[in-house]
Amino acid sequence: MKSTHPLAVLSLAAFLLGTGMPALAGEGHDHGDATPVATGKALPRFAAVSETFELVGVLDGKQVTLYLDRFADNTPVRGAKIDLEIAGAKFSAQSHGDDAYEIVLKEAPKPGVLPITATVTAGSDVDLLAGELDLHEAPHADDPVHQHSWKEYAGWAVGGLAALAVVVLGGRRLMAARQPQAGGAA
Repeated sequence: MKSTHPLAVLSLAAFLLGTGMPALAGEGHDHGDATPVATGKALPRFAAVSETFELVGVLDGKQVTLYLDRFADNTPVRGAKIDLEIAGAKFSAQSHGDDAYEIVLKEAPKPGVLPITATVTAGSDVDLLAGELDLHEAPHADDPVHQHSWKEYAGWAVGGLAALAVVVLGGRRLMAARQPQAGGAA
């Protein structure tokens, strides 16, 4: 007669592997105790692409910084004339440094999807690019962020142990029902 139940052994092994043994990492693979921290805010941006140019715009409040590159080899285009139309309002970009252009809007755009059209003139190349800027309302700083408490983890642990107990007891009953009864009639 067998004294071990395969289901009970498997359940115990799964429990020990899942919770009882710590995860071990070799040297250089443990990633330390520090958690990554975001260092800056993600600014809304748009892209407009054609066969000749690639234009990327980054919105920071009322300021739009534009980066213009050649599509074929991704080299920056310097000295170009960029006329931008954002939701019906027209602006001319000014050169800002070597690789960027800048536009200052009259007011910060409202949340929503804004159509953008750019007319780019660089030497003999003239191109029309189109894109859209999708602005979402910023989350409020005073909105609570859900954090898990130890009570939630304890509840899940108790529920898991209860489920494990049901599986083990059910397996025992099933195994006991399948074993032949000794001492039958002769």
